[in-house]
Amino acid sequence: QVQLVESGGGLVQAGGSLRLSCAASGSILSFNVMGWYRQAPGKQRELVAQITRSGSTSYVDSVKGRFSISKDNTKNTVSLEMNSLKPEDTAVYYCNARVISTTPLSSYDYWGQGTQVTVSS
Repeated sequence: QVQLVESGGGLVQAGGSLRLSCAASGSILSFNVMGWYRQAPGKQRELVAQITRSGSTSYVDSVKGRFSISKDNTKNTVSLEMNSLKPEDTAVYYCNARVISTTPLSSYDYWGQGTQVTVSS
């Protein structure tokens, strides 16, 4: 069973930085895509950033230029560097790993337990 364990959340003032890490119990090369989602109180979970097995990245518009996702295949970790944090970035951040099968076309998601990020104004 795959386990994803997040770390690095906390309380920071607006304009500050945090680095989230996600450690997988197995090789992250077994996943097609890994990413970070967040869920603020009363809101739906949203995709923040993704990184593919080949290293391609994508971001939601609201974090472009401020957040950076990266991975270390040797350590089986995915990280999210968050700079210039804003109060609206406050949320529980979840690590996600997705396995995509093409025959038949399907996908399966693994989730971490979440880590709280609170940005004070």
